[in-house]
Amino acid sequence: MDKELAGTLVTAVPAVGGRWCTSHVDSRRSSTPSPSLLSRGLTHGLPMAPPARLKYLSLGILVLQTTSLVLTMRYSRTLKEDGPRYLASSAVVSAEMLKIVACIFLVFRDNTFNFRALNYVLREEIVNKPTETLKLAIPSGIYTFQNNLLYVALTNLDAATYQVTYQLKILTTALFSVSMLGKRLGKYQWLSLLILMAGIALVQWPVEVPGTSEQTKPLASSQLVGVLAVLAACCSSGFAGVYFEKILKETPQSVWVRNIQLGLFGLIFGLIVVFVNDGEAVRESSMFQGYNGLTWTVVLLQAFGGLVVAAVMKYADNILKGFAASFSIILSCVISYLWLDDFDPNSLFFLGTVLVIAATFLYGFEGTANASGSPQGA
Repeated sequence: MDKELAGTLVTAVPAVGGRWCTSHVDSRRSSTPSPSLLSRGLTHGLPMAPPARLKYLSLGILVLQTTSLVLTMRYSRTLKEDGPRYLASSAVVSAEMLKIVACIFLVFRDNTFNFRALNYVLREEIVNKPTETLKLAIPSGIYTFQNNLLYVALTNLDAATYQVTYQLKILTTALFSVSMLGKRLGKYQWLSLLILMAGIALVQWPVEVPGTSEQTKPLASSQLVGVLAVLAACCSSGFAGVYFEKILKETPQSVWVRNIQLGLFGLIFGLIVVFVNDGEAVRESSMFQGYNGLTWTVVLLQAFGGLVVAAVMKYADNILKGFAASFSIILSCVISYLWLDDFDPNSLFFLGTVLVIAATFLYGFEGTANASGSPQGA
């Protein structure tokens, strides 16, 4: 939400499931926040620091948010505890509720903490504009589907494999941007997409695992489920992000109001998933069965992590975002191997990871180079 295309600040989608939208600022035009954003307090306190420090701070925040969400979600889905495990569909709904509350507060703040002004904005922008509100139903439904898929993926895949494979969203976002928005890619960006596909293919290349066929068959089946979930999430992420970008360009509206609209539909779709997939479990126990401190950590990271990313993305150019993705992949590999003990890398994985990281840099670097050399960009 996880809230993708080089040179454009699209929805801030964390590595997993988040889908906060940010103001649609073209990073080819400006790498600094506008005075209006600063005056509204979105980045209050940050602009006083030197630009270099802001970039490094942004890098650290992006890496921390992406890596911590993936690792805590994976750990929470594999931790063996007494009693039932929390329902993934319930966690998605909880995150949506917190997002709505957070966005309402931000609208309240933007209107100088005036309840009457808040009521007027919500009524005029949401209730009295049903057509505009209904436009958000499609991306919201897709994001809800995507968020549930990511829980499935991290239940069946280690965090490192997930992180590398999920970079395929760069490809899907690029293809949807070309087909739906008419954007153009440079030749090196097309090359980077081919390198990206080759790297992910190597990461997913099957290798023989020691053990009997009876032991390895369930493992292979679980990995296949995880990979299919990631691939479906990448496709849904690319389409929903580009579709949402198209809506934002067509109808100027408060970014936080848009997030409230997304959250309301996401809450409805999420509850439908809860009662369709886990209705029996909810009736037997409750919607919040299995919740503990770790579960709420995952929910909070998913709900508010995107807000933090949205605040720092205006300081992050494409190369910095490439560094963030690369550091996050490397950190996930190290922690998965040393701490979670569910990751056993091989030479193909290392080669594929290097190709994915190189493709990420090449894609973003040409977008930055074209932006500086041409007003049209890539």
